[in-house]
Parts: sequence; C-alpha cells; structure tokens
Amino acid sequence: MSNPNRMPWVDTAKGLSIILVVMMYSAYNTGEYTGGVGFLHYAIGFATPFRMPEFFLISGLFLSQVIDRPWRRYVDRRVVHYLYFYVLWAIISIGLKIGIFSGDPAGMLHDLAMAIVQPYGVLWFIYMLAVFGVAIRVLRELRVPHLIVILAAAALQMWAPKPDSYALEQFAAYFVFFYLGFVLAPAIFRLVAWTQARPAIAVAGLLAWAVVNGLLVFSPGYAVQPVGMQMGLATWPPLHLALAVAGAVALCVAGGFLSKFASMEWLRWLGEHSLVVYVAFTIPMSIFRGVMLASGLLTDTGMLSLAVLLVSVISPVVLYFIVKRIGFGAFLFERPAWAHVDGPNATKASNKPMTQPVREAA
Repeated sequence: MSNPNRMPWVDTAKGLSIILVVMMYSAYNTGEYTGGVGFLHYAIGFATPFRMPEFFLISGLFLSQVIDRPWRRYVDRRVVHYLYFYVLWAIISIGLKIGIFSGDPAGMLHDLAMAIVQPYGVLWFIYMLAVFGVAIRVLRELRVPHLIVILAAAALQMWAPKPDSYALEQFAAYFVFFYLGFVLAPAIFRLVAWTQARPAIAVAGLLAWAVVNGLLVFSPGYAVQPVGMQMGLATWPPLHLALAVAGAVALCVAGGFLSKFASMEWLRWLGEHSLVVYVAFTIPMSIFRGVMLASGLLTDTGMLSLAVLLVSVISPVVLYFIVKRIGFGAFLFERPAWAHVDGPNATKASNKPMTQPVREAA
C-alpha cells in the first residue's frame, strides 16, 4: 500500500533510477570479468547522460520544505540520516570484502579509515547526499542567488575536474543536478501533473526525447566497452549537461505516466525503498557473478548481466522482508534512536525507515 505522505510518481521515477544504477554496475561488473559486451551494455549506454543526475535531481525536489528548519533538526534529517547508513554499510562491505573474503585485516583498517574522507564504492551517492545537504544550507545562509549557484555548479560540471579527492570530483559532477532539483521543483511538479492529465502527449514527448538522446549518445565516435561507455556527440560538455537535465526530467515524466498503472505498483514500492537496494546490492552481485562464472553455468555476458541485475535487485528486498518478519536487524534499514542529534524528535523519527517520506512535515 502506498504511503499517503509520499507522491507515487516520485517513487516510481526513483524505481526507474535504482534499476538503471544497478543495471550499470551489473553490466560493467560482468563485462570486467568476461571481457565481453552484452545487450544491457547498450541499454545503460543510452542512459549514460542521465542515470545518476536523475537520482540527485529527484533528491533535491523536496528540499525547499526542510531547508529553513533549525540547523540541528535539518542536520539530523539531511546529513546524519545519510551518514548513518553510509558508515554502517561501509563497515559491512569493507569488513566482508577486504577483512573476510580477501583475508586482509590491515587492508580493511586502511579502507575503513580512508572511507571517512573518500566515499567508498557505490556508497559514494549516500555520502554525497550528506555533503550536498550541508553545502546547500550554507549557500542558503549566505543568501547566494540561485542563478549564481547554478552557473557556477554548471561550469564545474562541464569542466569535470579530476582532483585527488573523489569527493570533490563527485561534487563537481553532480551538485548542479541536486541544486536544480531544489530550485526547479515547482516547475517539475507542474510539468508532471500536466503530462499525467495528457498521457498521449507524455508518451509522444518521451519517444521524441528517447530518439534525440539515443542519436546523440550513439552518434559517430561512440564505443560500447566491457567497462564503460564512450559516447558520441553527447560527450561535448554543454550537450552532456543538457542531455542530463533533459533525461532527468524525462524520467520524472515517465514516473508520472507509469504511476497511473496498478501493474507498476512494484516499481513504486521499489522506488520508495530504493536506498534499501542501493546499500545492499553489491554483495549479492559479486557473489552470484563469481559463482556463475566459476561454475560455468552462465557465461554469456548479456544473459549473465541480466541475471546479476535481477539477483542484485531482489536480494536486498528479500533481506528487508526477512528483517521485518523476524524483527531483528532493523538497524540495517532503520536509523535507531541513538543515531539522532535532534533530541526532542529522536524517538518519533527513529521509527522512520531509511527511505524517509519525501514530503516531511515542517
């Protein structure tokens, strides 16, 4: 059943986003070990411009409702909330991969220490949400005009610097999308509402966008590789930025269209619990891929990538339901009361899952 405090189209769009994210890691992780390219490589190649920008843009859509809260409460909801799950799952992932599977305790301690200043693995997204939460509040306090921030952030994104700090690199690459979600939220809400009332126009618009995006991505000069995608004309920084924004908005429209169908309830649910999948999918992904290749049961890059995708998405969901069923391990997906800094609201907030309602009460 849908949470009345959430907007179905937002969760449906997030469901599309998390599938694309897991698809990328599944395809490239498989391609790395098989040395081949499968059909999912082309699907994720198409999504290259907007795959992560959509996640960040949609994460900023409801920021205006909480941005002016007292600092302590804001930090609790927009910073500590994400850092709790980042730290917890970084410890789990590093402990399993380096400490147990690789048998390297010293390497484990090194990676744990580095994870404080350098986002670890796929968890970098959660790390950056916390960083963006602080950055945007500081900009708000300093009263920096939206236009100045957008122009500066867009320039950073197009410049695409490669500093020694991975956190700074990702900040430059994605802050503009988070900020655009914050600033353009009213316009995006109106657009989705308008297209929801006109499904034929929504479908026509999405088809036109898909054709343009595909032609620019797969234009001369493109190369689909086992690990990575070299785009064609879409590589040009200003065009890449434009395609990223257009693709992020298109996925919002697609979420609005699909959310009207009861058969898409599973996708909405997946989006509502997208962080459950995000924090936990890499462990079953690596194990399943390794078992399949070692056994020789499934070695075709395309089919193995698809199987890895399904296992990677379904396994965290199964774990989530097991935790709910047995009543143990809730801390994996729900922030406990001790992990709050907003004292008076800690008890109430501790009952919220990591996929907190997108429409928060002030």
